Amino acid sequence: MSELIESRAIGTDLRRLDGLAKVRGTAPYAFDQPVENPAYLYPVQATIALGKVSRIDTGDAEALDGVIAVITHLNAPKLAQTDDAEYTVLQGPEVGFRGQFVGAVIAESLETARHAAGLVTVEYEADEHDALLTSDHPGLYAPEEVNGGFDTDTAEGDVEAALSEAAVVIDHVYTTPAEHNNPMEPHATVAVWEGGALTLYDSTQGVHPVRKTIAPIFGLEPENVRVIAPHVGGGFGSKGLPHAHVILAALAAQCSNGRPVKFALTRQQMFSLAGYRTPTIQHVRLGATEDGHLTAVCQDVVEPTSRIKEFAEQTGVPARMMYASPNRKTTHRLAKLDIPVPSWMRGPGECPGMFGPEVAMDELAEACGLDPIELRVRNEPQIDPDSGKPFSSRHLLECLAKGAERFGWDRRNARPGSREEDGWLVGLGVASSTYPFSRVPENTARIRFNADGNYAVQIGAADLGTGTWTTLTQIAADALDCPVERIRLEIGDTSLPVASVAGGSSGTASWGGAIIAAAAAFRTQHGDNPEAWAQAQAQGMKDPDTERYAMHSFGAQFAETRVHADTGEVRVSRMLGVFSAGRIINPRTARSQFIGGMTMGIGMALHEDGVMDARFGKVMNHDLAEYHIPANADIEDVDAIWLEETDHRAGPLGARGIGEIGIVGAAAAIANATYNATGIRVRGLPLTPDKFLS
Repeated sequence: MSELIESRAIGTDLRRLDGLAKVRGTAPYAFDQPVENPAYLYPVQATIALGKVSRIDTGDAEALDGVIAVITHLNAPKLAQTDDAEYTVLQGPEVGFRGQFVGAVIAESLETARHAAGLVTVEYEADEHDALLTSDHPGLYAPEEVNGGFDTDTAEGDVEAALSEAAVVIDHVYTTPAEHNNPMEPHATVAVWEGGALTLYDSTQGVHPVRKTIAPIFGLEPENVRVIAPHVGGGFGSKGLPHAHVILAALAAQCSNGRPVKFALTRQQMFSLAGYRTPTIQHVRLGATEDGHLTAVCQDVVEPTSRIKEFAEQTGVPARMMYASPNRKTTHRLAKLDIPVPSWMRGPGECPGMFGPEVAMDELAEACGLDPIELRVRNEPQIDPDSGKPFSSRHLLECLAKGAERFGWDRRNARPGSREEDGWLVGLGVASSTYPFSRVPENTARIRFNADGNYAVQIGAADLGTGTWTTLTQIAADALDCPVERIRLEIGDTSLPVASVAGGSSGTASWGGAIIAAAAAFRTQHGDNPEAWAQAQAQGMKDPDTERYAMHSFGAQFAETRVHADTGEVRVSRMLGVFSAGRIINPRTARSQFIGGMTMGIGMALHEDGVMDARFGKVMNHDLAEYHIPANADIEDVDAIWLEETDHRAGPLGARGIGEIGIVGAAAAIANATYNATGIRVRGLPLTPDKFLS
């Protein structure tokens, strides 16, 4: 059990320390960096899904005033490492997906670069491609593992026998579409070469991970790559890994006569170049006794991956531990398609993976004549069904109970379609949420006592807009036993001590643990009255409890939906999330995170659908005019609360991650509410009006 840091600043509703700079427009993002005499980059993208470039004519582009250079595979600098096809940019004529970089223009202005890119003529030898995902795709295979290092398949007991003997069986296919990250700040990079050293101003969730990835690609020692990202305008997983545009920017800066090169993806380009959530086909089977006790849980997942680079969404993983059942099985099968590379999106695995099972649980509750909350109560496990370990903290039932009382669940009519108000069918739905907790001990922080009496706290963490500037300041203040006004936080730069990525809901706990360790080292070495410029550095401590306990956050999502009886239009009129996530560092930023996740969940449920035209291997609705996300008018009454708790086994903060659990279960709760409203069960997202017209 960890020794917890005492709390004075932690838990207070401190205003965001970066808020004024962002409101005033003085917070510098990647593309805003005031580099001297920059050039601008615009790419040329492949218009076929598979094949190779047979001819490329850059003459008209090169003749245009203001063009500095045009680079293609014929003249681009060679990369030192080419084992990752996503990063092997302009190294050959091969095309692996539509939208891949086949050239780029460097010019005096962005407008000139864009115009010149349109003048580049490219001819191709196209091969027959495959961009169609089906549940029986002939090329389905089992990957060695799925994202996060989880086993591809798991099995315990005899699922088939249990299903054949079950009194009640739910057996359906549930689908989620491709969903695309659209942070307010697009992916952007400014690349600067000085001698043999590379500086990248990058919109990223982790400066040190970017350096670790980029250095070997360009044959550089890590210390010769500096990555800077003091402010990031959203990431949601898509900026957790560098993508091909970072490589292209660095290549272009080698061809720009020593000038910095600025490159920001357009909104349209992000749909093929910045990762996206994998579409899934989930065959879910539940077996139960007449009184609703699960006897079998099975989830078989089919999803695509890019042929040039494997990414296996861990969709079936949450079903392994969510509810008690003596017989369980999960499988993942991938189809290699000629499509852009999928990647992380908020709540990978748990977000799409909980949709099928949580809707299936709603169906099971109805089949057993049970309230959906009561069904979950009857199947609450005492230990983690997957690992066999005790939970460090599992308060799902408390979340369900508190949410039911606050949301008015007792007013729900179990008979679907029984409540109509002014032409709208009204229903209530519920679903569970979960997200694993992880803390990365390999983080280092440095603390220096300045001559002005303030403490410089340095760590190479990233703030995506989630509140890191504020929460780490609060943690440092308590660790050093001083007011927050005396903390000068420095983050977002590889010149600072090593920090892990802001992803997997692990950032605050991981970085905070390092800061706490550095503060302890500082006090040990320098006491309570340090001399000016005294400093200390330390790495976060490993915690043996992480090996002895299953660590997850949990939550309950409640939704009220209104479905128009004539048009099928769906509105989410009320939504409540109740979460168990350990100690809350800052209630203001935490509530924002929870509500942000729930808002993305509304988008997942009602709007988001990356429509792949398999004839061309292209996402057709590749902009915010046609790829719909919630606008202000779509979000009505959304609230988030949490249990007051501290997880004493989750490191010295007692906090678990909150960035992703808000989206998990949200779409399922909304889908369940629409069934309660209409009696029409929709098992494929999004919940568009046509699906409620019969």
